[in-house]
Amino acid sequence: MNFEIAPEWVHLQYSEASQFTEVYGFAGSQGMVNCEGLRFVPKGRPAKTLAVFMHPSTTLQLLPMPQALARAGVHVLCAGSRFAKNDTPLIMEKVALDLGAYVRHAKDHWGYEKVALCGWSGGGSLALFYQSQAEKPTISRTPSGEEVSLENLVPADAMIFQAAHLSRARMLAEWIDPSVIDENDPDRRDLELDIYNPKCPNQPPYSKPFIERFRAAQLARMRRKTAWVKQTLEKLKKQGSDELERGFVTYRTMADLRFMDPAVDPNDRKPRWCYLGKPESANTGPVGIGRFSTLRAWLSQWSVDDSNADGPRCAASISVPLLAIENSADDAVPQPHARIIHDAAGSRDKTFHVIKGATHYYQGQPELLEQAVERCVTWMEERAL
Repeated sequence: MNFEIAPEWVHLQYSEASQFTEVYGFAGSQGMVNCEGLRFVPKGRPAKTLAVFMHPSTTLQLLPMPQALARAGVHVLCAGSRFAKNDTPLIMEKVALDLGAYVRHAKDHWGYEKVALCGWSGGGSLALFYQSQAEKPTISRTPSGEEVSLENLVPADAMIFQAAHLSRARMLAEWIDPSVIDENDPDRRDLELDIYNPKCPNQPPYSKPFIERFRAAQLARMRRKTAWVKQTLEKLKKQGSDELERGFVTYRTMADLRFMDPAVDPNDRKPRWCYLGKPESANTGPVGIGRFSTLRAWLSQWSVDDSNADGPRCAASISVPLLAIENSADDAVPQPHARIIHDAAGSRDKTFHVIKGATHYYQGQPELLEQAVERCVTWMEERAL
């Protein structure tokens, strides 16, 4: 059945004390946090469960999945964090607080009995992070040392992990360009690691030794950057001045071997392509992940050794029913990730499903989008959600 839906604007506001303003404009000023979202309610279809989609750094209401679920009869909320459309200063712990405000509002004000967290793409590790802390709170400080309280988060009742990766930090660690020799001069590069350079002696299909060398060089670059971030943050703290943060650029952050070689973690994806288009252009373009960041944001969302929002580690702490969906032609999320989360999850009730041929966005694939919706709706119905 195809229900008629209409978007309903949602505005949440709650107080928060902060050392300084992190986000531009009204969203984080005057000691208040303001978040916006859209709720899709199928007309004439009451429900006791709300499916909540949230991504740390963007909004999801224009994606096909949330609206398709709503047309199938599911009440859906697309929740935006305070950092929507700007992850430069993003703190994952504060995103969890934003998500918590929506979950509490859903139960206390809208009257939903249950909430299903739908973690799509970058929202997957966020959902796992949130649920792990809602069930078993362990974190009292951000990776940069600021106090944060995650003790009163309302746990969700189920989770759908769909076309989602392990974490933002792990993705950057496998996408960052290791050929960059000088962080201040991206034109200084190691030719042997410069996979987009036609003169690079290492070409697809890549050998196992080269893959290992490339991955090690990526991790080494990440850790050099993190060391610089920590040193700079410590220097600012020791100065005792009003300069509390600093923004910076990380050049060339979209150089995954998988983009060039379909034999690395093989699936049905298109070779020499990624979800942002041509990988060579994405690597230097303005929307590559981790391109612009503050010091604190780097440690919270991008540092593979410091971020608390690590998917597999958080998955081990959850107990609610989990549905993990892999899109077999995903051109953003690596093939093993959904299975890794499924296997790591502490849930007794967990299901793994592959949608053959589906890309990251289901673009031009209405029949595969329908399959995804049917799988989610059936799974929810089987659990009385």
